[in-house]
Amino acid sequence: MQKSSRFTALIVFACLWPSVLLGQTQVVMESVPSDYQFKRVPPPAKEDTATKAEYKILRGKIDPNSVGLQALHNDKMPANEDQPGENFFFAAGTDGGCLEIDLGRAISVKQFASYSWHATTRAAQVYRLYGAVGDEEGLSHSITSVTEFAKSGWSLIASVDTRVESSVGGQHGVSVTGADKPLGRFRYLLLDVSPTETNDAFGNTFFSEIDIYDADGQSAAPIELPKSNKLAFETSDGKYRFAIDTTDAADLRDWCDRELRPVVQTWYPKIVAMLPSDGFVAPSRVELRFQDESRMGGNPAYANANVITLNTQWFRRELKREARGAVVHEMAHVVQSYTQNRRNARTTTPGWIVEGIPDYIRWFLYEPEIKGAEIPERALATATHDASYRITGNFFDFLTRTYDRDFIAKLNTTARNGRYDSNFWIKTFGKSAPELEREWIADCRLQIDQAKK
Repeated sequence: MQKSSRFTALIVFACLWPSVLLGQTQVVMESVPSDYQFKRVPPPAKEDTATKAEYKILRGKIDPNSVGLQALHNDKMPANEDQPGENFFFAAGTDGGCLEIDLGRAISVKQFASYSWHATTRAAQVYRLYGAVGDEEGLSHSITSVTEFAKSGWSLIASVDTRVESSVGGQHGVSVTGADKPLGRFRYLLLDVSPTETNDAFGNTFFSEIDIYDADGQSAAPIELPKSNKLAFETSDGKYRFAIDTTDAADLRDWCDRELRPVVQTWYPKIVAMLPSDGFVAPSRVELRFQDESRMGGNPAYANANVITLNTQWFRRELKREARGAVVHEMAHVVQSYTQNRRNARTTTPGWIVEGIPDYIRWFLYEPEIKGAEIPERALATATHDASYRITGNFFDFLTRTYDRDFIAKLNTTARNGRYDSNFWIKTFGKSAPELEREWIADCRLQIDQAKK
């Protein structure tokens, strides 16, 4: 934490972060799964001082998928963690930017608060908060680079960084106050925002709301949060926590409680045990949410980090058939975490492996009695080991039964570490993938012939 001419900062990392006392400014940072149930950060407020403030970009540009600056002070919160149209965020692939807030006049600022929500690294907040009365010598309202702050007339109030390895997504809340008095007198506040990561183009925070409290003004009332219908539960040991959001599928809540809950509770820990690797910790919080078919692009379900999105209409049609198995498949994707662990990757894992492992778990371990991945005789002539999904799952089952019961764990480790290449098969089995494919097809033909007898 840097020291400014006016303030020495104090950082208090709340909830998941340890507490450190460094001075006269208090920064509290918390992360929660949902409902903004922070212990020390206030809930998002409406009609606070920030509501009527003017917002301006001094550096950077708004992402075209963002609703814009109004998201920061419209006294509304997103209904879920992936709503670009309810958040402000800087453009993809950029290094953040500077955001200026003009309160209209100099006031005694009691508290500054910021809120964000996303399933992945875009939930975190990384910024420096500056302030100015407005009459400082050399005060600049056209910041174009970080180096300009030293001579721009702005005073550093606090540094914020809510990133922590054990909690990537969720709702992040930040509160900046004076330890025993107001933060100071300001007309302008400025956020110098940095991306949360640079592994890809999507590291800019999804900011949902900014609140500012006048030390001489009235207290603001909490924002009325969007209504949700979440079924929350955890494993018996409390190690893993889950939430199924049926806001868009209220009629499925009973089925989720009665049929889906036990599958999730039982099989998520099993999948974690099946797909280990050194130093890897599977997400401890998983959310499943239903979404209208029109927004699913034809997909029955998909996983993004620790969030599984379910096609409402498809699930209604498949409750007695494929619904539960589809969730098992997506939970395997959550545990794989290949995208989230590609920092040191040398290669990109082929999609047929990414999809084949979950379908092997689903069709051969979770529901083998369904025989949903058996290859009919008419399809053998065109079946290939890298056809993905059920067919690749069948190939993986053959290798597990014939050669190595721990093969899936080895393949997963190689994929998660970004080390997969075609030599994997030679190193593991002493044979190339095409050689193994021929053996697999022969085994499939043998099984079909035996079934005819």
